[in-house]
Amino acid sequence: METLIQNKLCHGFRLLHTDTIQDIHSEAYVFEHEKSGARLLFLKNDDDNKVFSISFRTPPENNTGVFHILEHSVLCGSDKYPVKEPFVELLKGSLNTFLNAFTFSDKTMYPVASKNDKDFKNLMDVYLDAVFHPNIYKYKEILQQEGWHYELENAEDPINYKGVVYNEMKGAFSSPEGLLMRANQNSLFPDTSYGYESGGDPLYIPDLTQDYFEQCHKKYYSPANSYIYLYGNMDIEEKLAYLDQAYLSGYDRIDVDSAIAVQKPIGKINEVIKEYPVLPDSDLNDKTYLSMNFAVSTSTDPETYLAFDILDYLLLDSPAAPLKKAILDAGIGQDVFGAYDNSILQPFFSVNVKNANENQKEDFKKVVIDTLKKLVKDGLDKKQIEAAITVKEFQLREADYGSMPKGLIYSIMAMDSWLYDEDPTIHLKFEGTLAKIKQALTSNYFEALIEKYLLNSNHQTFVTIAPSKTIADKEAKQVEAKLADVKKNLSADGLQQIIEETKQLKERQSSADKPEDLRKIPMLSLDDVEKKAEELPLKEVSIEGIKTLQHDLETNKIAYVSLYFDASNVTADQISCLSLLQEILGKVDTEKYPYSDLVSEINIQTGGIDFDNQTYGDKSDDDAYAPKFSVKTKVLTEKLPQAFALIHEILYHSKFDDASRIREIVKEIKSRVEMAFNQNGQSVVVRRLGSYFSQAAAYSEKLRGLDFYQFISDLDKNWDDRFDQLTGTLSDLAKQLFSKDQLVASITGDTSIFSAVQDQFNQLDLQAQAASQESSREKLPEPTSKNEGLMTSSKVQYAAKGANFKSLGFSYSGKLQVLKKILSLDYLWNQVRVMGGAYGCGIALESAGNIIFWSYRDPNLKETLTIYDESAKFAESFDADDFEMTKYIIGTLSDLDTPLTPRSKGSMADAQYFKKITQADIQETRDNVLATTLADIHEFAKLLKAVTDQGLVCVLGNESKIQQNKDLFKSVINVFE
Repeated sequence: METLIQNKLCHGFRLLHTDTIQDIHSEAYVFEHEKSGARLLFLKNDDDNKVFSISFRTPPENNTGVFHILEHSVLCGSDKYPVKEPFVELLKGSLNTFLNAFTFSDKTMYPVASKNDKDFKNLMDVYLDAVFHPNIYKYKEILQQEGWHYELENAEDPINYKGVVYNEMKGAFSSPEGLLMRANQNSLFPDTSYGYESGGDPLYIPDLTQDYFEQCHKKYYSPANSYIYLYGNMDIEEKLAYLDQAYLSGYDRIDVDSAIAVQKPIGKINEVIKEYPVLPDSDLNDKTYLSMNFAVSTSTDPETYLAFDILDYLLLDSPAAPLKKAILDAGIGQDVFGAYDNSILQPFFSVNVKNANENQKEDFKKVVIDTLKKLVKDGLDKKQIEAAITVKEFQLREADYGSMPKGLIYSIMAMDSWLYDEDPTIHLKFEGTLAKIKQALTSNYFEALIEKYLLNSNHQTFVTIAPSKTIADKEAKQVEAKLADVKKNLSADGLQQIIEETKQLKERQSSADKPEDLRKIPMLSLDDVEKKAEELPLKEVSIEGIKTLQHDLETNKIAYVSLYFDASNVTADQISCLSLLQEILGKVDTEKYPYSDLVSEINIQTGGIDFDNQTYGDKSDDDAYAPKFSVKTKVLTEKLPQAFALIHEILYHSKFDDASRIREIVKEIKSRVEMAFNQNGQSVVVRRLGSYFSQAAAYSEKLRGLDFYQFISDLDKNWDDRFDQLTGTLSDLAKQLFSKDQLVASITGDTSIFSAVQDQFNQLDLQAQAASQESSREKLPEPTSKNEGLMTSSKVQYAAKGANFKSLGFSYSGKLQVLKKILSLDYLWNQVRVMGGAYGCGIALESAGNIIFWSYRDPNLKETLTIYDESAKFAESFDADDFEMTKYIIGTLSDLDTPLTPRSKGSMADAQYFKKITQADIQETRDNVLATTLADIHEFAKLLKAVTDQGLVCVLGNESKIQQNKDLFKSVINVFE
């Protein structure tokens, strides 16, 4: 790095400035490529999980979703890598720790990450060639496949629309929450690119032409309109030389008109009303969404960017949020949630109510404005302010983003200013911004923000999303009539052309890539991969007689403490109550605290106290699962006494007699489950199908599946009759569960943290049971095949099929993980996604024997189930040389080696302990993966046939589609009331 001098050139890049960002332990280097105009930000640090991203400013000019479709399409082959889908080849055979692409409202990002240097460069090269030299100009079938096309195989058939993005967005537009969020943004910015749907509106996607598609790529995918990001421990001069020589030196700087226009204030409360579909026999009462929206400053102001994020939590998302409480106390809606989007030039803040009625609009407006005025006049609670700031501060400093590498999150934060021609590091320097925001602890800081941006706003809208029994049918008939009109106006030659194009597309989709082209995709060898499985630290010790799992890991002074209480004695009819208990704890009064004060104390003293239920299936026997009710906290060691005292207070002194408060929580749970069902239908059907043949899955279904939704809906509907019994059940469960006699504790942190936890452990003051109980689980009813069609107003399906292969006489082997990779990224990807038009597909596989095929936002139903049935034939005839098999093996190892944060390592080690998975088991799985042969894949055909022959299916989706195929199901039911 010694040769990098400010304002001097290095491999064609001029270093504009450098900065030390202690907040994220990085050195920042900002460059510009002289010849091409490409911008580059490098964050240098010791992180070996390296991240690369190239982004483009892409403001939409219409609702065709051109940039979303381009995001998909450029990854479908390029000059250097002419296979049909290099992206999929990388998923099959790289050691990536992240590989994806994102379409935002005004930008398109292409990020990759890897811990392997050679792999990282390979990923960079495939992505760079994809964005600069895609095959979209050579093959019109790419737009047809990824975007949309007319589908017609016989002249007498009706024409249909098909396409991956088309079906993805049909699914997105089926969700009322999705419609709401889109309408909120579009309504505020009608005169700018934010007034359009960047993902594409299904009504307008078919307006996209090949010519406009190509024009947008030529204009916007230029180095002069690009933002290149590098993060981690790497040789930056080598990367600069590569970027210059391989790509950027071939371009001259040009002017790209991609600036984001600023929307002028549109006044107060402009109203927008939209409809969403519900089933024809639905009750329309309490099904309307209401939203007040306010434009807030710009995303290049680091203070409002972060302050409104905190204010959103403070006013609306905290369990003690005062604006949320005022709306619910007024009887408006059954769920209130905030939204603050600071990823666009003009961020906006939304107050959203779900399950309300249209005639409550004026009351809603009045309550919001009156409450905000009162909060400004009387002042926000300082303790709640401190709690809200602490939540954000802990999150930023911990930098634990789960499966997303933190370097990727930093790239998105950088783009929130860089895209608008400002310093890319301003949002990464959060410590200084937090210091300014902490003035709120001794001033009217947040009250002034409320007054300026909300009460005195001259840029706001009111959005209503109302239920409609007829809109789904109306829109379907509009599309049908439009397509019939297209067909009617076609000449015989025109009709034949569509038939021929459909045939050509299917031929391209079903054709194999040339072996020589596949070998152009750079790939590691087995010599580049680690043969030994990582061993997660776990030492079984005892603290005060309690079995404790110690995970000796560096955690940056944060103690991660988990308490796993055995739930084996909970009766079958109380299992769903366990999920309700986990949602109630910490959100109701205790003997010492009103719940609003309790929430503040939790957030001030800890990084959170979370409650959950887990079902740990035994590695060998699916019926021998271990149900656990967990209490988890993350806390700085100096705050351990306060954290443990709070846990004790919650576990042993929570009050379950406040009918009004608990009903609020019940209504919110019902609402959030509905949202989850709309957005993640594949999880619903996988869990539901598993309950047909798995005791562990049946237990999980009662915790968070359709069984739980039906339990919570019944409780809400019959509240007055159920509450007295409920409060007793909750109290009994708490007394039964929270005993140190049936507890396993877990501590993640270094030895000094372990010692600190050990010293303070008595502060938990864990109670023993009054009388010893025999651990005798009440066995759930024997799983039976239900084969259900779960009907909603969705325009797409989520289809699942599977069984437990161990019950059919087969055994688990790590080689099945390679089969899963092959089926997911070869067979299912091509048949269900590419040719079928579904947005996603895959396989859920467990060592206990459960294997389930699933699809996501799928236009088909019966056809997809047939594809699952034919998986055995595919496996039996699957052909791959050593090169291809090595690719699948490496890709499988990549899945096994997903980077984990210290917290995740501790949780995974706990799970392995409860599932009785040993390090020898983990190594055996890895050895099996490495030893997988083509013959093994052929042999698995028998297992797949046995599984699909069981005929166990579950589908969630469109009512009409399910009714048309009702012969496939034993029963069809409406999911929502």
